[in-house]
Formats: sequence, structure tokens, C-alpha cells
Amino acid sequence: MSTPSNITLHYLNNSRAQRIIWLLDELDIKFDLKRYERGPDMRAPKELKLVHPLGKSPVITDGDKTIAESGAIVDYIVDTYGAGRLKPAAGTNEAIQYSHWLHFAEGSLMFPLLMTLVFGSTVKQSPFFVRPLVSGISSAVHSKFIDPELKTLFDYIEKHLEVNEYFTGSEFTAADIQMTFPLEAALGRAKEFMGPKTIAFIEKMHARPAYQQALKDTPDYAYAKVKPEASTSNL
Repeated sequence: MSTPSNITLHYLNNSRAQRIIWLLDELDIKFDLKRYERGPDMRAPKELKLVHPLGKSPVITDGDKTIAESGAIVDYIVDTYGAGRLKPAAGTNEAIQYSHWLHFAEGSLMFPLLMTLVFGSTVKQSPFFVRPLVSGISSAVHSKFIDPELKTLFDYIEKHLEVNEYFTGSEFTAADIQMTFPLEAALGRAKEFMGPKTIAFIEKMHARPAYQQALKDTPDYAYAKVKPEASTSNL
């Protein structure tokens, strides 16, 4: 039986908000979904600033509460409606891992992936007569800074998943939901750094019934359409 709530999820297409739908479906929580579409510049519409001053998604409202930032939203939903589900018991080693990976997703992993997107878009949008110069700068930044960082991060993730079924150990938690979005984003931007255990983890997450249920609300979610099969360079 679904748990009632007053939650409204303000959902921007192809954004971190997808994992909040997934989390709510994992916990079988009823919620309202309000959709927003990116503009031609791929930025969120100004209407989101009426919900929260930052004008970004995800953001939820629950009664008189407005909560932004993915990690804070995950914590709020799990602590308020989870009834002990999807989060390890306090004081355990698993709880330490849970907190680490919940914050690692945004604090460590997303920044170099975002830089990959920014530099790639900058090269594509540059006037043709300066594009070789911009491309050269992009390549230099990648080789000296971004790529080494991505290799370090994905080697770390791969080694962890070699000995753990999930990010907190043997049990699925909300930290796995939090981590899946940057891993999905990496499939299209940094797949060459991803090992076979990391690829297999994404496939396992995509197979979860609640993940598939979330896609019924958002069938246009682009990251789910990138095939996560490992290439031979990852094996």
C-alpha cells in the first residue's frame, strides 16, 4: 500500500530529479509531479525560481517545507518517510559508507563530468575560425587535469564494486540511487574510464522494478537510453 504524502517534485527533464522519482517509487510514496522543460540553451526555465531562489531541479515541496539539493532531498525523504528503509542503521560501518557515497556523487564525481560537458559544448559552439585553438585548449585541460581525475575516481569506484555488491556493502540503499545518475552521465562522456563492475552496476540498477516504474512517468529520460554494455577496453 502506497504511503501518502504532500510531496510535489519539481522535475526538470534529463536532470538529477530523475533519481528522486526513483527513490519515491522505491519507497512506494505517493507524490505529485510538476514538469519543467529546458530551454534552447539547455538551462532550466525561470519558473523554477518561483519555487526556490536557485531555480534548479530537483526541488521538492512537502507542506510548508521547500527542499533543494539532491543529497538533502534524499536524506529528507528517507528520514521522513523511509521507516528505516534504504539507509543503514546509525553507528554502523555501512552508515559511514552510506554518507560517503551519498556526498561523493556530487562532491567528487559530478564536477569533472560537468567540466567534460562544458569543454565539449564550448568546442562545438566556437566559431569555425577559432575552433582549432579552443579544441587545443580543451585537449590540454583534459589531458593534464580532467582525464587524470576521472581515472582516479573511476578506478576507486571499480575497486569498491569489486568487493561490494552495492555502494554501502551487501544491501541496496539510497546511496546507490544517488550514485547512479553521475554513472549514467559518464556513459556518454567518460565511458573509457569505467570498469566492468561499474558498468554491471548500472545495468543492475536499470533492472530494478522501481527504476523502470520511474521511467513510466518520464519515458523521455535520455540517460536511460544510453546502453551501458562494457566495451573491450574496460575488460
